[in-house]
Amino acid sequence: MGCRGPGFFPVPGSGLVVLGLLLGAVHSYALELNLTDSEKVTCLYAKWQMNFTIHYETTSKNNKTVTVSDLGTATYNGSTCGDDQNSPKIAVQFGSGFSWIVSFMKKTSTYSIDNISFSYNTSDNITFPDAKDKGVITVYDYLIIGIPLNDVFRCNSLSILEKDDVVQRYWDVLVQAFVQNGTVSKKEFLCDKDKFSTTVTPIIPTTVPSPTTAPTPKEKPEVGTYAVNNGNGTCLLATMGLQLNITQDKVASIVNINPNTTDFTGSCHPQTALLRLNSSTIKYLDFIFAVKNENRFYLKEVNVSLNLVNGSVFSIANHNLSYWDAPLGSSYMCNKEQTVSVSGTFQINTFDLRVQPFSVMEGKYSTAQECSLDDDTILIPIIVGAGLSGLIIVIVIAYLIGRRKSYAGYQTL
Repeated sequence: MGCRGPGFFPVPGSGLVVLGLLLGAVHSYALELNLTDSEKVTCLYAKWQMNFTIHYETTSKNNKTVTVSDLGTATYNGSTCGDDQNSPKIAVQFGSGFSWIVSFMKKTSTYSIDNISFSYNTSDNITFPDAKDKGVITVYDYLIIGIPLNDVFRCNSLSILEKDDVVQRYWDVLVQAFVQNGTVSKKEFLCDKDKFSTTVTPIIPTTVPSPTTAPTPKEKPEVGTYAVNNGNGTCLLATMGLQLNITQDKVASIVNINPNTTDFTGSCHPQTALLRLNSSTIKYLDFIFAVKNENRFYLKEVNVSLNLVNGSVFSIANHNLSYWDAPLGSSYMCNKEQTVSVSGTFQINTFDLRVQPFSVMEGKYSTAQECSLDDDTILIPIIVGAGLSGLIIVIVIAYLIGRRKSYAGYQTL
């Protein structure tokens, strides 16, 4: 297979969010590169985290998903400071045939990330078993965004880029191209996501809450219904009340999601499905479902970014969850309150939950698999069993007492 054509990838909010080194992942190794020129002084510095999820078609016409997050053996062959004819670039090689390259462009007073490319080889049968098409595939992106010369670009927030069956994730990004005088700048140019979390010395003194401050209890959230269409009708259904529990600086807070002021989008693929919620306070709340063992689905990932009342941004992601498990062709239902623990600082409480991310027929839910919290029928055998056990114990005790009394009336001759 050949390369897939280049093209500009628009990113909601700000293109800065996807600057080359910026795509960050939650479960990957930190990468760091300090390039020096012929005089052995730093000309380009970068530190970041990233991982990749790749969808591919198999010979049996099924879709499979591969996640590449172990970058611990990365090399940087081909990375260069650049010269009058060539632009600076960072080239990273990792795993079995994976390559990631980002190049920079300089103008009069700014520099920018000019090109990002990610390549993978589906001929690797270990990483891509039963791949229908074999060969190297390259995904390109072009970004022309100005960063002041002698500023270091920072973006700690998680960013996600999707293009041509590849999902790229980046975070904890720090990069400066065209380093002046061999010293990385202390002046930072922040991406839009991080700008919201920039702290400014307050004019009015504020009281710091006690570490033991508990969240104010809130009423049960309103239940909303979300239906995602893929052009052929509804492909994902979700009905639920959502309550977000955030802990920041040892202070807990609760946010109820109002479905009447919340927008949603999503997408459906043979092996994955996405529901994304957003509002004035929620930049995004992603529920990502996946197929396992070819016959069941489950909630695999949650990504969230929230604007908090104190002006900061709270972002977290977990790509290794295992909730809401049910057979394909059915729905998952849990009417009682249930908690999805995304991290130690973020949990989601659900109420009156019902979801079906695959095989939705005529826009309606299929037969539901109930959660154990709802299944009161399991109490019946427990109660019956406990009652029988108690009865048996009473009979045994009575029998032993009876035997003792019967022996008490006789004397040994």
